[in-house]
Amino acid sequence: MTYFATVEELRIAAKRRVPKMFYEYVDAGSWTESTYRANSDDFARLHFRQRVAVDFSVRNLSTTMAGTPVTMPVALAPTGLTGMQHADGEILAARAAERFGVPFTLSTMSICSIEDVAGATTRPFWFQLYMMRDRGFIASLIRRAEAAGCSALVLTLDLQIQGQRHKDRKNGLSAPPKLTPRNIVNMMSRPRWCAGMLGTPRRTFGNIVGHAPGVTGIASMADWATDQFDATLTWKDVEWVRRLWKGKLIVKGILDPEDALMAARCGADALIVSNHGGRQLDGALSTICALPHIADAVRGEIEVHMDGGIRSGQDVLKALACGASAVYIGRAFLYGLGAQGEAGVTRCLEIIRSELDLTMALCGITDVRGVDCRVLTSGGHSLEPPTAAQAQTERLAAVQAA
Repeated sequence: MTYFATVEELRIAAKRRVPKMFYEYVDAGSWTESTYRANSDDFARLHFRQRVAVDFSVRNLSTTMAGTPVTMPVALAPTGLTGMQHADGEILAARAAERFGVPFTLSTMSICSIEDVAGATTRPFWFQLYMMRDRGFIASLIRRAEAAGCSALVLTLDLQIQGQRHKDRKNGLSAPPKLTPRNIVNMMSRPRWCAGMLGTPRRTFGNIVGHAPGVTGIASMADWATDQFDATLTWKDVEWVRRLWKGKLIVKGILDPEDALMAARCGADALIVSNHGGRQLDGALSTICALPHIADAVRGEIEVHMDGGIRSGQDVLKALACGASAVYIGRAFLYGLGAQGEAGVTRCLEIIRSELDLTMALCGITDVRGVDCRVLTSGGHSLEPPTAAQAQTERLAAVQAA
């Protein structure tokens, strides 16, 4: 079996093995993709403060996320069409996360259903919910997640309207893929992917087809989805979900401090600083730039998580230093899934854990729960609280303007 040393190597392998429309669904952003690129690029502008002569012989990466014990502060993010990167992809990713001891979050727009994943795992997973016009269907999804034993609900707020994703439109993205001459040729060049898909009945949106009123197949699914984006969504709807859902509630899609405070006031247990992986508002701040302002604004009032651009354990440590208590990986684990299935997801997690552990040691940190802004440096000095977040974002702005 091929040995992968980095997440980038997993990405290259996934590009060779996954059909173009599904690979580019993952590896692309909206409009000019400037925010998509910034999510990763802005991590590179942050620098660590190396320390020496520190006893780091015993180190701890374990902590909690929204009350859930985790072996490291990383969860698998909710990603649509995961089961199109590899047959039964959500089940495989959930199993890998379960064995590794980190949360798996199932998307509303998954290929494998809530019940499929619940039947294949033994520990509670998390479920991500989109607010749609059909509130009755949303209530039924919440009940299904509760019945499946999901321990947290991740409510995504930044998809009231879909960003302009040029590559998806050009590729004619659909699940299952339309059998056009171009798609057939491309899929024939990915024989292992095709063999896997032929061996599973799960090839469309398992949480919706057969569950949403009138949605019985791909044609009716397309019409239904077009009508379900909800421009009327407000914080009152978040409060409604909070009343229905008795477990942990995590609100995803926060980029503004005022919205972060609103999430706390609505009773959310945690928020995710997220720009939807650069797939919604192109030109929005990268999440690592937005993160310090949000962490400063809430000041412990609500647990702060983040996603976007994380491709290594070093990125995880930088996010923790900028104010997050935990992070989510989406593209990184999807590259592993596309490259090697379940083993690839496990390898992705192993890479990130090893890189996080080693970087902590070189920074003189022995417990991930003690990471703060002093892990980072600006011109030879640590970033001391309470102005660390402000200094860090000002530094990022200066570098970007140069």
